[in-house]
Amino acid sequence: MPILDEIFESARGRGARVVFPEMADARVAEACKKLKADGLCEPLRLSEPTEAQLAALVDARGMKEGIARRMLAKPLFRAAAMVAAGEADCMVAGADSPTRRVIEAASIGIGLADGVALPSSFFLMVFPDGREMVFADCAVNVAPDAEGLASIARASETSAKALLGAARVALLSFSTGTSGAGDSVETVRRAAEIGGFTGPVQADAALNPRIAEKKGMGAGDANVLIFPSLDAGNIAYKLAQELAGAQALGPILQGFRHPVCDLSRGANVSDIVAATAVTVALT
Repeated sequence: MPILDEIFESARGRGARVVFPEMADARVAEACKKLKADGLCEPLRLSEPTEAQLAALVDARGMKEGIARRMLAKPLFRAAAMVAAGEADCMVAGADSPTRRVIEAASIGIGLADGVALPSSFFLMVFPDGREMVFADCAVNVAPDAEGLASIARASETSAKALLGAARVALLSFSTGTSGAGDSVETVRRAAEIGGFTGPVQADAALNPRIAEKKGMGAGDANVLIFPSLDAGNIAYKLAQELAGAQALGPILQGFRHPVCDLSRGANVSDIVAATAVTVALT
């Protein structure tokens, strides 16, 4: 079964409550109708501010009450507070908001998962030959340090396990093992050591068992590729789309205590439905 069909089946019937703070957008409203009709989630509009939301910001997030009340006046922050308060299971936004605002609201309102140092994103890549992979980070972190790269790898491992059933993580570089040197190689090497992942490893060794054996690095069967920079990740996923005909689902935010989706501002109804289904599958 194609991965997107599997994701739809996984989401269907869960009754996940998804808050959409941009329901006034016609695309979002139409997607919500389809999501509900197909049983993929229970779409929620923004509620009025509640004491539970206030408590989530004041007690759990350590915010002063006056600041918390001002935050709840902002739609993105109120949506995040609904998730933090248990009034919603996840949040889908970004159709009418920049990524940095969605991340800011989620970081303050929901917070990062244990062991995660920074929010990141991934694309679920579906190739014509049937291969399904997670690429990260292709949309958020420009030049992560070793600790940040290890955090991205940990979050991506969790995402891949939830969506693909298994995660075989490789931290990519222009060098495999000790074959090369340089600041970026050392950053990847340190990140691999921190997280206990395979790396630094070149892309061919990460994906080809014969080359991996020859170079003595991993099994060559990675399904989670962690790129050393936003340049590398963004270029790679777009090349995979254009040259290999891969379908790229995302970017999906990761690393938060509860799932958060950052929609592209150019997303159409089908994009919103698919991204929401992926987000629900991560709950």
